[in-house]
Order: sequence, then structure tokens, then C-alpha cells
Amino acid sequence: MNKSPKESGLDRFILKKLPAGPLRALAGMVLADEEVHALQEYANNVSIKRLGFNDHGPVHMRKVLLNALTLAELLHTAGIPLSLEAEEIGAHEDSLTAIFLAGMLHDVGMSVTRSNHEEFSMLLAHPLLERFLLFRYPDDLRLRVIVRSLITECVTGHMGTIDIHSLEAGIILIADGCDMEKGRARIPMMISTNAKVGDIHKYSSSAIERIDLTPGEEKPIRITIHMSSSVGFFQVEEVLFPKLSHSPIKPYVELHAGVIGEGMKVYL
Repeated sequence: MNKSPKESGLDRFILKKLPAGPLRALAGMVLADEEVHALQEYANNVSIKRLGFNDHGPVHMRKVLLNALTLAELLHTAGIPLSLEAEEIGAHEDSLTAIFLAGMLHDVGMSVTRSNHEEFSMLLAHPLLERFLLFRYPDDLRLRVIVRSLITECVTGHMGTIDIHSLEAGIILIADGCDMEKGRARIPMMISTNAKVGDIHKYSSSAIERIDLTPGEEKPIRITIHMSSSVGFFQVEEVLFPKLSHSPIKPYVELHAGVIGEGMKVYL
């Protein structure tokens, strides 16, 4: 497997975010899986070279995963249990297992097409999940079934086009929306010279300098978006805010965005 330095660096950050033990062992297995990597790379090829969209490959999926783990950590630190724990179905690490696998696989359906790609992602992910969840829960059929269903909600709900109800799925939805910094649009901007549908996403993404996920002043999570020009507000208002409005974690989030040096606009 030929990973980029960026992927390898993100892998190290991901492993540090996860508790030692079975979950970290699973993460090491998935991060080194050649089939997962091939799917992620081909999804990126289709997204960028064939369709002219932003990064939807191994770097994007790892960034979404890191965002999701950060959001889950902020809620956990604030004493907010995720859905499996709150409903006394599983433990916090079971929720993290679902979040990890959903983050790593949520966009593999871009290897088929953009339209309804979240459903294709789940179709392609299903055989992978069978072996990953058997590794994670070799003697617990019940948890394999539950976590697989939760992953399905996370993956199919990450575009905000269907109703989702778990905090875990809400985390993936917002984590995906928060990967819109300028680096994500770099390659499409370099290889595309003709105007086409979707260009506003690339140009607005290129204006996003940094996104911080930190504890809020009044709520557990604060999302702060720093941009170089006002075109970045398109990403906030047309991409992230609609996702946040559909997310079960909305009550726990503060959203601030602004052009650097011009102050912040408070959305939530």
C-alpha cells in the first residue's frame, strides 16, 4: 500500500485519539487494509478527475474521522453520553467503534457516483464491516448487529438528506460538514480551468483558512470558522449550517464564522 505522508500523519493522530485495547487494534487493522485504501483512492479519482468535485478520498475520510472523534470527545468531557450509552445498549467505546468505521467508509460510494453516494457507500462497506466487526466483537453477535445498524445510520445520514436520530450519526454529519478548509479544494482548482456546476464549492472552500473545534462558552462544542474572504460564507450557510440544523447534536453546538480581521458572525 502506497500511502501519502499526509495520510500516514493523519493515521498517527487517529490512533492517538483512540483508547488502547480492542478499538485501537481494530483501527490499526482498518488503517492498514488494502481494500479500504483502494476504495478510498478510487473514490477520490472519480470525485476529482471525473466529476470535478473536491477531495472525497483517503485524506478527506481521515479528516472527517478526526473531526468526529474530537466532537465525541467534547461531548464525553461535558458529561453528555452518546446514544448507545444513554439508552444502555452499549458503552462509549462501542459508539466510538461505529464512529471510527463510519468515518473511514462514509464516502467510498463516490467510487460509483455522486448521486446517492451515501447509499452506495453502505453497499460497498457491508462486506468490509462483516470482517471488521467480527474482529472487534468475536463473541458478541448482539453488538455486531447493533453497531452495524448504527454505522448504517451514520453513513447513509451524512449528507443530511434523511432523518437521523442518534448522536453518533449527528456527529458524523457535522464532522463531514466541517472538512471544508482550503486544502480540500487545492487539486480540483489546479486541474480545472473551465467553469462548471459545483465551482462555487471549490472557490468558497478555498476561502476557509481554519476550522477550530473547541469547548464552547455555554455549550459543550464551539465550531469557529476563520476565512480569508466573504465567499467562504457560502460553505457555512449552504453546506454546514443545513447539516447542523438536521443533526441531533445541534443543541450542544455554538457556531461562529467570520473573515479574519473583521469579527465573527454568531449563528448559534
